[in-house]
Amino acid sequence: MRRQRSAKIVATLGPASNTPPQIAALFTAGVDVFRLNFSHGERDEHAVRIAAIRALEHKVERPIGIMADLQGPKLRLGKFGQGKVALKPGQRFRLDLDKEAGNATRAPLPHPEIFAVLDRGTEILLNDGRVRLQVEKHGSNFAETIVVSGTELSDRKGVNIPGAVLPLSAITAKDRSDLAFALDHGADWIALSFVQGPDDVAEAKKLVAGRAGVLVKLEKPSAVQRLGEIVDLADAVMVARGDLGVEMPPEDVPPLQKEIVHTCRQAGKPVVVATQMLESMVTAPVPTRAEASDVATAIYEGADAVMLSAETAAGAYPVEAVAMMDRIVRRVQADPLYGVGLHTEMLTAPEHTSPDAISAAARQVADTVGAAAIVSYTNSGATALRAARERPGVPTIALTARIETARRLALVWGLHCVHTSDVHRFNDMIQKATRIARQEGFAEQGQRVVITAGIPFGTPGATNVLHIAWVHD
Repeated sequence: MRRQRSAKIVATLGPASNTPPQIAALFTAGVDVFRLNFSHGERDEHAVRIAAIRALEHKVERPIGIMADLQGPKLRLGKFGQGKVALKPGQRFRLDLDKEAGNATRAPLPHPEIFAVLDRGTEILLNDGRVRLQVEKHGSNFAETIVVSGTELSDRKGVNIPGAVLPLSAITAKDRSDLAFALDHGADWIALSFVQGPDDVAEAKKLVAGRAGVLVKLEKPSAVQRLGEIVDLADAVMVARGDLGVEMPPEDVPPLQKEIVHTCRQAGKPVVVATQMLESMVTAPVPTRAEASDVATAIYEGADAVMLSAETAAGAYPVEAVAMMDRIVRRVQADPLYGVGLHTEMLTAPEHTSPDAISAAARQVADTVGAAAIVSYTNSGATALRAARERPGVPTIALTARIETARRLALVWGLHCVHTSDVHRFNDMIQKATRIARQEGFAEQGQRVVITAGIPFGTPGATNVLHIAWVHD
């Protein structure tokens, strides 16, 4: 099934999209990668979803990516005696380690690591920023605060400390167990939450040990401050705008999104833009015009993928949300200004290596000779990533003998992945590339394709061949 767009769609599975028919409908509507959110649901449920995805993959003969999103540390208040309390701006409110149920003047906060980083004047955000507190006095087990804004608080609401680096690993004991489960069940991407710095990424990559790609969710200001280092270590990045919008002023998020996308494109790392993209479609069959523009902006900026969360996990119109996102992406990519913007954004020259030189040349040659497609033989996926970094004006078919590589590359801009047997001779390489380009609907008899590969065949990172071939019967 050929997608009529280059940017990819990630969709979250949940109660609204649990069954094999629902998952198949989402794929048909345009999903390229399915996200499993380990903050919700039981492992048995995730196992069933994974089995349904793999059965669908076998049926449609198309590689499908699976992303396992780890929960990360969840900082939350304890419970209140009456379930919720009313607050008044200017009142005093105490947070402490006491497990006793909260009331209108205090609440349990069972996280000593938070008290360890507080200063007088520190801002504490509760319930996604709906309640704001300012620290007046603090100790190792308490904080006396003033309510700055907000009028209501209830059980187990989230806690954010903007700008603070907490003495916490991004990977909890639950995450380690979930990670082992996800890897054993063949997840292609591991999404890492609560990243505060490069050390968190390094820890995750050590645990994953190459069995999946590590995607870093940028949701903390401290991580953004070390963006370059994190992008270097990560296999992919997500602009997690929901949490960023809590810990940073909302007006800072759009330029930051643009900066993150640009940095990832320069580095040739896939980047996903996520959170509240078509939020109104949780309850409505069409999005707002602002939401359509939001999705379009991410595509114009050159994002590899855009993601749906509650829209497909719990919404009333999951298939319609995917179909709408697909239409928006295709409409943007039909705009002549889209291609102009992609290449003016790409200012960094290729690295001084043979694979980078071949990938850059493939785009130029394809444009010059009017090729129908670029066919890239890849083993680890590195060659295909280089090809995608160039944002060529024609589709790129990534041929690989490793199904794991094909599934992982399903997230990447412009790549149509095909799992196929390896080749051993030069003529076989040409015949297979032209045959698949025709079979997959990218080229017709008499058209040309540009082929990139590495000799000796099957050698990772050895791309050193560029060949123009005619498509024959």
